Amino acid sequence: MAQSPTPTSRTFGRVHVELVQGDIVRQPDVDAVVNAANAQLRIGGGVAGAIHRAAGSGLEAEAVPLGPIRPGQAVVTGGHGLANRYVIHVLGPVYGLDTPSDELLAEGYRNALRLAEKKEMSSLAFPAISTGAFGYPVEDAAHVALGTIADVALNLQHVRLVRFVLFTARDLAVHQDALAQVTGGDPGEAAP
Repeated sequence: MAQSPTPTSRTFGRVHVELVQGDIVRQPDVDAVVNAANAQLRIGGGVAGAIHRAAGSGLEAEAVPLGPIRPGQAVVTGGHGLANRYVIHVLGPVYGLDTPSDELLAEGYRNALRLAEKKEMSSLAFPAISTGAFGYPVEDAAHVALGTIADVALNLQHVRLVRFVLFTARDLAVHQDALAQVTGGDPGEAAP
């Protein structure tokens, strides 16, 4: 018996959520990319390092005066050398240290979407916030992230596309499973 395909996209209200494997700095068709930032908003490793290197030194010069930020907080800067107009910087929780981790992670996603709405953005791309050096288990983080997007989506006026850009095939598969669970486990609900 053939298995139903695992969903890679879903529409919640008027917001299309899609999951892709790729590079967060190579998303030229979205208004903003989301940086999994450090508290000081400086260049770092992982996603923060990749975004800062691609955007150039102007990003750090604009971002640093906005810091430090707290877990769950988000700020926005210009995109500088990126193809995107904006970068939304979110400080995710360090798993097991910043508590309650699930609430802080959800707040980071909500605050990023609030900034996108305030700037009237129609699209943004998220990495898997806090799952790298901050140690958040990918499975748990995926459920928090996609559940939060599903909860907030119906209240969004401007945002129409939320893309999750996952670095590895495993991270993509984990997010696909989480999306299936958020949608009630029915891949038939997934948008083509």
